[in-house]
Amino acid sequence: MKKTAWLNRNFVFLLLGQIMSLLGNGTLKFALAMYVLERTGSAAVFAGMLSASMLPTIALSPFGGVLADRMNRRTLMIALDALSGLAALMAGAALPLGYDLPLITVLLVALSALGAFESPTVQACVPQMLSGDALEKGNAAVSQAAAVASLATPFLGSVVYTAVGMVPVLYAAAACFLLTACLEGFIRLPPPQAAALRSAAMLKADLRAGLRFLCREQPDVLKLLLLAALASLFIAGTAVVGFPFLVRTVLGLSAELYGAAESAMGVAAVLGSLFAGLTAGRLRPVRMVRVFMGVGAALVLAGGAFLVPLDATGRYLGLTAMFCACQFGCSVFSTCAISAIQRRTPEGLMGKVMAYVFTLSLCAQPLGQILYGALFDRCGARAYWVLVPSGLLVCLAGALSRGFLGRLGERG
Repeated sequence: MKKTAWLNRNFVFLLLGQIMSLLGNGTLKFALAMYVLERTGSAAVFAGMLSASMLPTIALSPFGGVLADRMNRRTLMIALDALSGLAALMAGAALPLGYDLPLITVLLVALSALGAFESPTVQACVPQMLSGDALEKGNAAVSQAAAVASLATPFLGSVVYTAVGMVPVLYAAAACFLLTACLEGFIRLPPPQAAALRSAAMLKADLRAGLRFLCREQPDVLKLLLLAALASLFIAGTAVVGFPFLVRTVLGLSAELYGAAESAMGVAAVLGSLFAGLTAGRLRPVRMVRVFMGVGAALVLAGGAFLVPLDATGRYLGLTAMFCACQFGCSVFSTCAISAIQRRTPEGLMGKVMAYVFTLSLCAQPLGQILYGALFDRCGARAYWVLVPSGLLVCLAGALSRGFLGRLGERG
């Protein structure tokens, strides 16, 4: 039974739990990065550890979606956060005993595997608690929590790690996960409609049901999902890889200026999700075409900063403004796209479909990073050869999506 009231009891506890979990997870991963860099002096080592830890998330997310539809989601979230807390607690106790790098790798893999089950479960809970315009507001609030956590955790991680070391950070992260499990204990959700998962045949049938729904019953939802993955690919490549390369290597500017630009982009992401929440009910799927094309136009203008006679500071300001616009647009698009997908997905398939959303986004990000890493390395200061065509491709994708986005609006 869905609730339409904004900030009802269930959603408040879910949101508070997400905030605690994101703070603990983000602070822990930032502190682990500094610890590994200090121990090895190699960014490649930590990058390899992170890449290895992403594999369980990509491989297990579809199975997490099946569990989210077969189990009580409240019970599943409590169990996953409690296990995350236990893993961090055990790592904190074992770290002083030696074998720290293998231990950290195991911890990252364990947290990644647990996250593969938790992310689709949380996303499936939101439409179970909210409906109507409140659904956009709820998804916007979850996006804002993630964006604010991404701003706060680097500062928290650096301060706490520098002050007290790695072991207390692990214990603090464990406390955050366990507190999240306690908060989730106050959530009240109806039992799942489907029977408990009892065999491999049931698992295969569930995975096929999710794919059948996307490919045959709701192909427009699949197209929206692929469009969101395409946005993730372009932004992961241009913003995550290209922007720091352009600021630090091509323009030769300081780390402080890069950090300031990253903070501004984080604020833009928060404002984007806030805008999506405030315009809930008015920002229909077809209007997302303008948002998507706006992101493409911002990329074209970012490339234009290297075609006009500007000094390094002028190009930095232009790049920062345009990438902030990209982050704002992507945040709006992501919030609206998730809400549109949730609104058209039956309750019994919600976890599986949300798992496919999560998995496609995860796969798109490393592909974008690898592709754009190679492109920016090749083009160097001629960044317009990368940014302008990318922006035009994003605009083209937005224009071509008008038809199915319009049909989604008619059905919604």
